[in-house]
Amino acid sequence: FLCLNGAVPGEPVKKDENSRRGNWGNQIEFVLTSVGYAVGLGNVWRFPYLCYRNGGGAFMLPYFIMLVFCGIPLFFLELSFGQFASLGCLGVWKISPMFKGVGYGMMVVSTYIGIYYNVVICIAFYYFFLSMTNLLPWTYCNNPWNTPDCSGVVSSGHQFNASLANATSSLVAGVSEVVNRTKRTSPSEEYWKHYVLNISDDIGNFGEVRLPILGCLAVSWSVVFLCLIRGVKSSGKVVYFTATFPYVVLTILFIRGITLDGAINGIKYYLTPQWQKVLDAKVWGDAASQIFYSLGCAWGGLITMASYNKFHNNCFRDSIIISITNCATSVYAGFVIFSILGFMAHHLNVPVSEVADHGPGLAFVAYPEALTLLPISPLWSLLFFFMLILLGLGTQFCLLETLVTAIVDEIGTDWIIKNKTVVTLSVAIAGFLLGVPLTTQAGIYWLLLMDNYAASFSLVIISCIMCICIMYIYGHRNYFKDVEMMLGFPPPLFFKVCWRFISPVIISFILIFTVIQYKPITYNDYVYPGWSLAIGFAMALSSVVCIPIYALYKISKSPGATFRERLKAACRAHPKWGPALQEHRTGRYAPMASEDTVEARPLKERDELKEEQKEKEKEEGKEKEKERKDEISLTIQGSNGSTNTHNNPNPSA
Repeated sequence: FLCLNGAVPGEPVKKDENSRRGNWGNQIEFVLTSVGYAVGLGNVWRFPYLCYRNGGGAFMLPYFIMLVFCGIPLFFLELSFGQFASLGCLGVWKISPMFKGVGYGMMVVSTYIGIYYNVVICIAFYYFFLSMTNLLPWTYCNNPWNTPDCSGVVSSGHQFNASLANATSSLVAGVSEVVNRTKRTSPSEEYWKHYVLNISDDIGNFGEVRLPILGCLAVSWSVVFLCLIRGVKSSGKVVYFTATFPYVVLTILFIRGITLDGAINGIKYYLTPQWQKVLDAKVWGDAASQIFYSLGCAWGGLITMASYNKFHNNCFRDSIIISITNCATSVYAGFVIFSILGFMAHHLNVPVSEVADHGPGLAFVAYPEALTLLPISPLWSLLFFFMLILLGLGTQFCLLETLVTAIVDEIGTDWIIKNKTVVTLSVAIAGFLLGVPLTTQAGIYWLLLMDNYAASFSLVIISCIMCICIMYIYGHRNYFKDVEMMLGFPPPLFFKVCWRFISPVIISFILIFTVIQYKPITYNDYVYPGWSLAIGFAMALSSVVCIPIYALYKISKSPGATFRERLKAACRAHPKWGPALQEHRTGRYAPMASEDTVEARPLKERDELKEEQKEKEKEEGKEKEKERKDEISLTIQGSNGSTNTHNNPNPSA
């Protein structure tokens, strides 16, 4: 009740700076929400795998270099962008209306991610509920869904008495069985494929809806909606738990993991540096890509979350804290994952590489199987899947809020603002219905297709265009002044250089690397058919194509006799661009006042305002004079020819 109403007993109710849109209750809520947004499932199931595959400890060097030169600058750029205008990912493009298609592209990406991300969360919910038992159902191979190829690390209770005296012989028998088989299929893998998913043989063969997963999907969307029922007022309270408790679980699993036999081998495998790989371009590409995708750049979420900050909040400090926390979490999660996998490899007497995996394979096959080897395995399973649920929800909150905020800001009527909950419910219901096909027997194929294509190179293109628009169309000097007006100090020189040169170059490198390294998606031995890959590319392009389509539309609707005039008008900042509140619209954003209004002000303020108006009038006069001279020059060139113009370089003569 307290979470939904945003009130804490004994604390005075704080008044929002922006009463129309609302603000965070305090800055801790913003930081925790942003940490929950940036720290997601990828930190647990992707980074550790990338690290060991790309040289172990040596991967940390390019990873942190990319964090400093690309991750933190882009994070700061998006936070400052949203905070300055106090608008979501659509409204902020008053900065240059022609580029509003970038905002629509962000919405499309967030929609795709929100649909399949909640399906992953619902599967974690399913495993969480199934872990509430004395014996994990994927421990043995004596279940109806198992095949003759199944070979568990713990032998069936029908064959051995489950006592401490013969636990060792049970384990040896399991290992011998593994060694004698050409290919081992674990009980957790068969449980995942044949029971949870009941996977079909083709992406086009949907089969039936898996009702338990559908029910968990409804639970997942209900939780997300209830936590966002009052927007940032309610979600800001929920994140006190959802953003912090995963670290408690990680620490518990870490302490348990490092006390196991073979854990040190797993951690060594994770961290042992292979310095020769630092010279491999692929390693740098993976580092840049992981930083970019992990921080959630170009999704629209960072802009949206920052838009609820107070105008003078120090988002520079926040961007550094959140970015470093995100990367530190990834490294920490690697210890948790590889300590358990090292323990499992030790018991199976196989290299760690044979049990290491990433993505759903790690979360729902490899790690759950390793947990079956631990005493009181249901407890560790409950903790692990509860952690996955919380990590996923933190990201899902921001994805849904991004879409809702964009819709509410775009419509902007009093009714829509007062009834924001209705919009939230509508988006949640739509997300649930669109996620239903992913709960069918072919759902995992579609989930991985969306994961690989919906938010891949399109995010890189969106981010690159955003940098170009702000730095070169709107103008870096204008933006630096905006940031200084907001924070009280200009962006540090390092960030100015990164925004203008280094970060766009790195983003372009990521794009080129993504294209060069592209391989058609597969799932285990299944190769996706050509028509499904075409759908994948269509999803990827659907967000990017918003940019040129809207740009052409805006140019066609802009005033001007020629294409060049319309282009300039479409690129020019909207008159309403700037701080949302009148009290913050000072300097060049101050409204032009009448003489009576000016005279009614105090003497000092009156003189300052008059001086500002004079400066504005001078600048406008200079621009008009320049345009007039250009017109005269073009007229003379047309009448006298280029030779005459060359002999008389003064166009006004």
